Amino acid sequence: MPWQTPTLKEVRSLVRDAIEGELPGADASIPNSVLRVVSDVQGALCHLALQYLDWLSLQLLPDTAEAQWLDRHAQIWLVNADGSTGRKLATPAQGEVIFLANSSIFVPAGTGLTYTSTGNYATITNLLLQPNVPGNVPVIALDPGAASNLDPGTELGTSLGGITSVTVDPNGLTGGTDTETDDELRMRVLMRIREPPMGGDADDYVQWALAVPGVTRAWCSPLEMGMGTVTVRFMMDDLRATPGNPLTDGFPLQQDINAVAAYLNSVRPVAVKDFFVVAPVPEPINFTVANLNTSDVAVQGEIVASVTAMLKQKAAPAFALNGVGQPAQTIYAAWVSDAILQTPGVEYFDLIMNDHVMPTMGSIGVMGTATFI
Repeated sequence: MPWQTPTLKEVRSLVRDAIEGELPGADASIPNSVLRVVSDVQGALCHLALQYLDWLSLQLLPDTAEAQWLDRHAQIWLVNADGSTGRKLATPAQGEVIFLANSSIFVPAGTGLTYTSTGNYATITNLLLQPNVPGNVPVIALDPGAASNLDPGTELGTSLGGITSVTVDPNGLTGGTDTETDDELRMRVLMRIREPPMGGDADDYVQWALAVPGVTRAWCSPLEMGMGTVTVRFMMDDLRATPGNPLTDGFPLQQDINAVAAYLNSVRPVAVKDFFVVAPVPEPINFTVANLNTSDVAVQGEIVASVTAMLKQKAAPAFALNGVGQPAQTIYAAWVSDAILQTPGVEYFDLIMNDHVMPTMGSIGVMGTATFI
């Protein structure tokens, strides 16, 4: 049987029995007696110690460790793409902005910029503006995180006099990522322990990709592009989230692909014939739900969210299993049915859908159109 911490009452009883065993004729059960008080106080102290040991036992292994101890495990096991160890910290957005002024103005490096009341940015280099001539200058967010990313054309404010406008250039401010969550970090630590480095096997490529800030899922597929090749595909579910548009939700941009490829090229074996880093190809999963026990639109929305979460957990482009290349993951109707059934408010329904086989090795199932009749 698994260890279970005794209750305070049980510990006090054990201490009383121990005292009575050491002192023949003594009775530690008499209320308000010295022996009763001493035994109960000692029992309480022992119970606190047992509670601490019980808590500590959960911290000694990463699958049950709390945040502070999980960070300790991660510091020991994980090396990230930037050379740091442990949890991937938040990164700041970077890019260029366009200054415009009605007179000649010198914009020094370190000039502060603001976006509403939430974002602070600073120029990286000096800029000399000519009257009514736009000038580009690189900037970096002073507050790291995904919130520091800004869309092209976003207007920024500055206290520098004479500036008529500051806008984000057509490439936007990108690269800002949030600090890695406990669940994401725990998954990486357990993967590192379960799948130790093997000099460049498929699991190594997955762990290397996950070490890059913003990457949340990754797969390595040997032989996808032919004998002697390695193909890595990955997702950035938080950094590139576009809720409501599953065809782009979480899919990396070209600059993300370039960043992952650059890091993998710095750590992968040199003997690989051909090496490819590409984004998965979205494959919409459409289905029809008939005879649902409720017509509540909110429940229908929860069904879509539940199936979307299932797809993020199970869907995969071509990948390696035990070192052997596998085709892209088929999305089975039973999986969709189970996800719907787990939705609060759903009691019964009929699912109209066949198992969805991916059309190509690089395809990955994403939420398509859910029809309710």
